[in-house]
Amino acid sequence: MRLLYSCLLYLITPLVLLRLWWKGFELPDYRRRWGERFGFVPAPEQPVEVWVHAVSVGESLAALPLIRALVARHGEGRVLVTTMTPTGSQRVREALGPQVLHTYLPYDLPDVVGRYVARMRPHRVVVMETELWPNLFRALARRGVPLLVANARLSPRSFKGYGRVRGFASSVLSDCTEVAAQSDADAERFRALGAPRVSTMGNIKFDLALPEALLDLGRRLRAALGARPVWIAASTHEGEEEAALAVHRELRKALPDAALILVPRHPQRFDGVTKLASRDFACVRRSAWTGEGLVADVLLGDSMGEMFAYFAASDVAFVGGSLVPVGGHNVLEPAALGLPVLFGPQMHNFIAARDLLLGEQAAEQVADATQLAAALTRLLRDPAQRSAMGEAGRRAVAANRGALQKLLELLDRA
Repeated sequence: MRLLYSCLLYLITPLVLLRLWWKGFELPDYRRRWGERFGFVPAPEQPVEVWVHAVSVGESLAALPLIRALVARHGEGRVLVTTMTPTGSQRVREALGPQVLHTYLPYDLPDVVGRYVARMRPHRVVVMETELWPNLFRALARRGVPLLVANARLSPRSFKGYGRVRGFASSVLSDCTEVAAQSDADAERFRALGAPRVSTMGNIKFDLALPEALLDLGRRLRAALGARPVWIAASTHEGEEEAALAVHRELRKALPDAALILVPRHPQRFDGVTKLASRDFACVRRSAWTGEGLVADVLLGDSMGEMFAYFAASDVAFVGGSLVPVGGHNVLEPAALGLPVLFGPQMHNFIAARDLLLGEQAAEQVADATQLAAALTRLLRDPAQRSAMGEAGRRAVAANRGALQKLLELLDRA
C-alpha cells in the first residue's frame, strides 16, 4: 500500500505543480520557493531541536504559544516551523521572524522527505492536528526521531474515510511516538485505527494568548465605527459572503445603523468580495482605513493576522466555514474575548469546541442565513444576553487551558 501511495504521488506531481502555477494567478506566492517543496533547503548551522509543522493559517496561529515556548527553551534558530500554504508562511514570518527557521513542508515523496530530514537533522518533531504523511513519518522512524502528533483530532467523517484503508492508516500511525488527542472521543477513534500510543491532551487552542496590540487596534477600530451595533462574519468561504450580506440587509431593517465586519478566509478573494459588498453597501477595506471615523456599512478585513482586532471591535461573532461544507473554524477566539458566538450546521472539524460552547450557553448554532439574521437581531437588541453569553464563553475557555503545558511535558519525555 505504501509503495502504491508513493507511485501515485510521483505520477500526480506534475499535476500538483500545474495547480500551484494556476493558483499563482490569484496569489503569486504559489509560484515561488518550489525548491523547498522538493527538500532543497540549506542545512542549518546546528541541528534543529524541535520541528513544528502547522499546515495553514489556523494551525499556525494555534501553534504560536507552543513555538514561542520552545524558542524560549532552546534559543533562536533552534526551532523549525513548516507550513503548506503561502498565507501560513506569511503569518509565521510576521509573527516570529528570525526567531525560527521556516520553510514549506516538502512533498511526501520518499527521496524528497529523506533529503529534507537529512539536511535539517531534527531531534524531535511535532505535527499539529491530523496531518498524516506516510513517507515522512517512516523517514523519521528510521532515523529514530521522536514524532508527536499533537492537538490531534479525528472527526467521525475522517475516521470513516481512514477506515477504508485501516491497515495502511495503522502502519502510518505506528511510526508515531505518541498521538496526543484533543478529546477522549478523538483518542478512541485513533486507537480504533490502530495507533499504539494515544493520550488525551486537550486542545491547545484554549491556551491562546490575547495580544494586547491587536486588542488595542480593535478598540480603535470600534471607536472609528462609532456607537452602533457591529457584528463580524469571520473566516468566510465562497457562498458565505453572499449569505452574510443578505443577512446584513435583513438586519438593517431592524437596526438601520448596524455595521458588518466581513473577513474572508483566503486573501486571494479580497478583491472579489469587496466588489460583491460594494453592490449594496458602502464598503471600506481595512487597508484603506486612515485611522479616522468609519461611516461604512461594511468593513472588509483584508489584512492577515488581525482577527483578534476584528473580534475586539465587534458585539457578536459569526464564525464561517460552517454554513458551507468546510467543517467550521476556531470558535474559541471570539469566546475568549467574551463575544457571543454563532455558527452554522457544518462544524465537524470543531465538534468538541462546538459542544462545549453550546453546553455553556455561550454560543448558538443556526441552520441557515434566515436563522442567523434572527439570532443577530435578537442579540444585538439585548445587551444583557450578549453579556451573559460572552462571560460564559470566557469562563469556558479559561477553565480548559492547560494543554500547552501537557504538550511541553510530552516533548520533554520524547
